[in-house]
Amino acid sequence: MKITIFGATGSVGRHLVEKSLAQGHQVTAFARNPYALQIEHPNLLLFSGDVLDQRSVSFAIKGAEGVMICLGSAKLTGRLRSDGTRNIINAMEQHGVKRLICQSSLGAGDSRANLNFFWKYLMFGMLLRFVMKDHEIQEAMVRKSKLDWTIIRPAAFIDDANGKGYKHGFAANDRKLTLKIARSDVAEFMLKQINDNIYLRQSPGLSY
Repeated sequence: MKITIFGATGSVGRHLVEKSLAQGHQVTAFARNPYALQIEHPNLLLFSGDVLDQRSVSFAIKGAEGVMICLGSAKLTGRLRSDGTRNIINAMEQHGVKRLICQSSLGAGDSRANLNFFWKYLMFGMLLRFVMKDHEIQEAMVRKSKLDWTIIRPAAFIDDANGKGYKHGFAANDRKLTLKIARSDVAEFMLKQINDNIYLRQSPGLSY
């Protein structure tokens, strides 16, 4: 499958690129500096662009069969995720690309009930409140689109899975979660959805 990955040099995006190539997909890796991936592969196209530039986004999506979004920002304010996602949705609809896998965050929408006091009130209630707001706007845009979307809501990122099996699609009131997930497992789960409709137009959570 021809896949365009936005946020390809991020901590999840890098895993997505590697796993997609390992499974034989043709990958367009979109980022400001995609060469930072330091990956050479015959099925990899490095695309340098700004997700806030509609024209660049459109060029990167043309000819794709699926799109994956794992946009992030070092800033705790702004609307990079939602504004970038708007451009991606517009380009997908323009070019007739239907399948979209979008990484959001556990705590968005009804999954707020999955969070403990620390994440609900201290992190997303205070420190990361603008990040969560950006995710909420992003999700609303995806839901209103005419695309075949799946929104992934991962818990807090960690580096190593340590052989743990992750939970997905759990109830919004499930409190028996560690609220942690390895970046590589997020990428694995996102990639599984590209050819699977089990979570079509749904927002599964992801956590240990």
